[in-house]
Amino acid sequence: MAANEFIYGFHAVQSRLRSHAESVTELYIDAERQDQRARNLLLLAEQLKVRTLPVERKRLDGMVGNDKHQGCVARVTAIKLAVSIDDVLAVLTEPALLLVLDGVQDPHNLGACLRLADALGAHAVIAPKDRAVGVNATVRKVASGAADVVPFIPVTNLARSLRELKEQEVWIMGAAGDAEKDLFGAKLTGAVAWVLGAEGEGLRRLTREHCDELVRIPMFGSVDSLNVSVASGICLYETRRQRSLGG
Repeated sequence: MAANEFIYGFHAVQSRLRSHAESVTELYIDAERQDQRARNLLLLAEQLKVRTLPVERKRLDGMVGNDKHQGCVARVTAIKLAVSIDDVLAVLTEPALLLVLDGVQDPHNLGACLRLADALGAHAVIAPKDRAVGVNATVRKVASGAADVVPFIPVTNLARSLRELKEQEVWIMGAAGDAEKDLFGAKLTGAVAWVLGAEGEGLRRLTREHCDELVRIPMFGSVDSLNVSVASGICLYETRRQRSLGG
């Protein structure tokens, strides 16, 4: 994230205020919004001593470059999350649960993946720096605050990062539609990094070769593939389910 930038949308802004109020320098609200949702947000900002400014909607459009802000924009500074895989693993008190995205380019999918990672207790989301989307304002809005609490770690060489995870006894589990073994037959109680591929392309060959195991998500209807964020949620949920059973 840049030193000073905008985030927008009620969920994203409210989450940032609640989790890192010190990083919000100003809050801009559409001057015509007088509804309860806007009043509640202004009250929260007042309680946290964050400066608020009523502005015209067109000004908000100009700040974020679109009209999807819901009449709510915050100017924020960067917050510090873990910046490396080692940082994440060093402080864990339970087996690692990581989500690795191999070349996801749609910001809406990345935002949804971050939101699911937060909901299901993944410790970080890892992705290559090249040919993949990073965390931008659209991602933050879709993530609804999860981008502020789930470390997003871009890596220069994904294959090397997977090898380093193996060296730290993290099992690399790849999701692939053509795998022989299905998700329900996988043992997921230890440290796991789930690897999922880009939209429509799946895992790249080199990424597949670095997986310890490949599994497919069982499909029971006419649809033969899933959005990467949906597939991520299923894989993370099954991992948490197995761990809750103490298997």
